[in-house]
Amino acid sequence: MRVLIAPSILAADWGRLAEEVERVEEGGADWLHIDVMDGHFVPNLSFGPKVVADLKRRSKLLFDVHLMVSNPLRVIPMFIDAGADLLTIHIETVSQDELEEAIEAVKKEGLMMGVALKPGTDWRRLTPFFDRIDLILPMTVEPGFSGQRMIVDVLPKMKLISEEAKRRGSPRYIEADGGINLENVRMVVEAGANAIVVGSAVFGSPDPKEAVRSLKAQLSSPSSSM
Repeated sequence: MRVLIAPSILAADWGRLAEEVERVEEGGADWLHIDVMDGHFVPNLSFGPKVVADLKRRSKLLFDVHLMVSNPLRVIPMFIDAGADLLTIHIETVSQDELEEAIEAVKKEGLMMGVALKPGTDWRRLTPFFDRIDLILPMTVEPGFSGQRMIVDVLPKMKLISEEAKRRGSPRYIEADGGINLENVRMVVEAGANAIVVGSAVFGSPDPKEAVRSLKAQLSSPSSSM
């Protein structure tokens, strides 16, 4: 499977958000990563469903909505209605029964379902759900802010998750998010990631469109084949 690039608009210029999305789409981005933060589960605030709905009318990208919120079950319907294609919630915010409920709510709408983990969270709590979800996101930074340095110690956990997913044939996507750039992107791919969230390395560059192209070129070069 080819590696997908998902620019994170958390690092974009919010005053020119539609233009920023257009630039990364022109650069060949595969998904658009949208971090929804509630100021409670994480100490920052970001986007609501209206931003998702407004951008959806301007873009053909797959909308990868990452819910960093304390009560995902309450807001999942809002983001389904807004146009999310993939909804990812944090395992730290739900009980096992609530995770079941969230999966059912998302899947019955025909959307993809993901589950994220903080760097220190034990991934084995997720094993009963591997066959029912589409994506696992073992975060490579503590969630809440763009521009952090990647926590390399997460990569062995990512590798274990990837190996278990391959053994079971599900989930299809292992996503990496946090501090990823041209210098370390191969490390996360070698650890099993096939969907790469990139924020500051794209939107903090002089030309986000060319930054996306550079990442894709790096991953498609013969020396980076996995």
